[in-house]
Amino acid sequence: MAVHLYTASGTVLAFLMVIAAFDGDAIRALWISLAALVIDGTDGMLARRLRVKETIPSFDGARLDDIVDYITYVFAPVVLLWTGGYLPEGWVGGTLAALPLLASSYQFCRVDAKTDDHFFLGFPSYWNVVAFYAIVASLSPMTTGIILVICSAMVFVPIKYIYPSRTKIFRSANLLFAALWLVAYAVILAQMPDNANFIIIWLSLLYIGYYVVSSVYLTLTGTSRRRTVTPETVEAA
Repeated sequence: MAVHLYTASGTVLAFLMVIAAFDGDAIRALWISLAALVIDGTDGMLARRLRVKETIPSFDGARLDDIVDYITYVFAPVVLLWTGGYLPEGWVGGTLAALPLLASSYQFCRVDAKTDDHFFLGFPSYWNVVAFYAIVASLSPMTTGIILVICSAMVFVPIKYIYPSRTKIFRSANLLFAALWLVAYAVILAQMPDNANFIIIWLSLLYIGYYVVSSVYLTLTGTSRRRTVTPETVEAA
């Protein structure tokens, strides 16, 4: 049950993130978002190591994880973008803010949103990452809005995106690069509210590029479908 409580703590972080957003403290909100990322990146591995599904079969940890992910990856980041003035004003900004909420609501209800071979199908609702770059790179509201439109549309495009902690292909590289990205995230935030070093921002974007290109490559080549996932390999994840 402690692992489920660890996962559920993400709801509290989302609450604190929304408070920070309404307080006008975007940097505090991003630090809280980083903590949520760390929890989300480790709770699944802990659950599998401790065989939580077997020891507490009456509790649906996957549903809890989806609830936490929606409010930490989707709802709270969109609130942050809206309250911080990172979207256009008026009905245009409101419409743009609604797109990720609606698109991700659809995605989180898809039974194949997480594939059997451990990929995300469609853009995996990384709106917290979008919010991070919109803030630290001081993107214009219109640029941020365009990104929201594109990523919302990509939710419906059947590209299989790497699930860093579970996808077997390139797993070691995926975990290493994801960890380095989290370090870069922290380094960039530590430089705020002054302007962050754009060299570090661009270096961090190399991981985003790797993630997208690798995901598209694996989808187009069908490489992921040629890898068989057995109960033994899932347990070792």
